Order: sequence, then structure tokens, then C-alpha cells
Amino acid sequence: MTDRDTAHSRPGPPAGWRRLALRLPILLYHAGLGSLFGKRLLLLHHTGRVSHLDRMTVLEVVSHDPAGANWTVASGFGPRADWYLNLRAQPKTLIRSGNRPYAVTARFLPSEDGAGIMADYARRHPRTARRLCGFMGFPVDGGEASFRAAGRTIPFVRLEAAGGDGRGTPGRP
Repeated sequence: MTDRDTAHSRPGPPAGWRRLALRLPILLYHAGLGSLFGKRLLLLHHTGRVSHLDRMTVLEVVSHDPAGANWTVASGFGPRADWYLNLRAQPKTLIRSGNRPYAVTARFLPSEDGAGIMADYARRHPRTARRLCGFMGFPVDGGEASFRAAGRTIPFVRLEAAGGDGRGTPGRP
């Protein structure tokens, strides 16, 4: 059992108007307005592990390496988030960053990598990191050690582009 599997009082997925508000960016991506989000968000296509239906979610990009064509995202709702479990079942998928599609493979990062990623994110976005950790129920005092501790329990996923320029297949996503 890993640190990420231990019981933690994370908030449940949003419902009602909050869910609708969080799904609004999907409509903007479909309208061709994904570039409004810059490199900060991406649209993840994933296949339901039970339903086998095409699903989509918008995720915040924790870090992006344009040279290596990879994006790191976090599962703020923990290892039981649907998109996370769906990627576990089928790691090859498609994303849209800005208005460009990419074929990617999900690589699930170890908790120690998560510690470093969260500490780096907190250095670059201190206020946002504190708010996100507070929302997820992680006690952080603003110091690197507390962000590292939070990062050890947050599942991080690196989405690595396929060979070449990583573009997705025509018509998708």
C-alpha cells in the first residue's frame, strides 16, 4: 500500500452548478477556443474502464516540457478519480493542448517524484499551491517540507507524446 492509497479526507467530486462550471472548459475546447487556456490547461480524452465510452475532462497542467512534448497533471481527487482509473486501464490516449491534438501515453509517477513536483509547483505558484492543498485537505504551512508531504499523497501522471511531433490522429480529439 502506498502513501497515495491511505485514507485521506479529500473532497468529493463536485456536483450541481460546480460540476457544470468545471465542465465549461470542455465546451470551449469543442468551440476551438482551447488556446484561451494557454499551456495552463489541457483536454484529456479517456475511455471509460467499465462503459468503454469516450470521456473528456479538463486538467490543470502542473508542468510542461515542450522539448520533450510531455505534460504532468495531478489527480486532486486522489487515486479513485474516474479519469485516473480510466488511464490506469488504458494509458494510451489523446489530449488537446491549446488547439493542438497529441497522442500520448500516461506514465504514473512514484510518490517521491510527486514530492518534488509539488515543491516545484509551490515555488512557481505559491498562492495557488496553498489554496489547492487547502481544498484537498492537506495541511501546508507554506514551507517546502509541507508541500513535499502533500505531493507524496497526490497521484501525478506524466502524459508523454508519441514519436515525431506527437500529433493525434486526424479527427481526434
